[in-house]
Amino acid sequence: MALDIAGEYVVPASRATVYSAMNDPAILKQCIPGCEEIEERSDGEFAAIVRFEFGPLKARFRGKVRLFDRDPPNGYRLVGEGEGGVAGFAKSSAVVALADTPEGTRLTYQMEANVGGKIAQLGQRLLMSTTKKMADQFFQNLVAALTEPSRAELEAKPQ
Repeated sequence: MALDIAGEYVVPASRATVYSAMNDPAILKQCIPGCEEIEERSDGEFAAIVRFEFGPLKARFRGKVRLFDRDPPNGYRLVGEGEGGVAGFAKSSAVVALADTPEGTRLTYQMEANVGGKIAQLGQRLLMSTTKKMADQFFQNLVAALTEPSRAELEAKPQ
């Protein structure tokens, strides 16, 4: 089953900061919903384990993502694939673009995904709404990670 998803978010941080964060495994781990583990295997290649819930189906996916056409701090294209055992598989590609706005950075993305197995049996409407919800959660987490003061900053301030 094929899915086409697009979105746009404004992140209150500079393009360079957003681009750097979206390439940092520690930040990605705290932003990706259900992310249990993520590591950078080589420059621009990541491996991850992510737990997903699609309606009644819960699955743990092992996957990898590779970044292409990197143009710091303007964006990149990514290609990923994941295996969820009996739950099925997912393959995707996306283009992420960053642009300056008065509020910080406008991030837009367009993603094409193909899923198979039990996941595909859930129906396109459920998959689309769940995927969109996960994307929204990722970007909310990213905004929080880039705007909330860190514990170290709070501890360094005089009382």
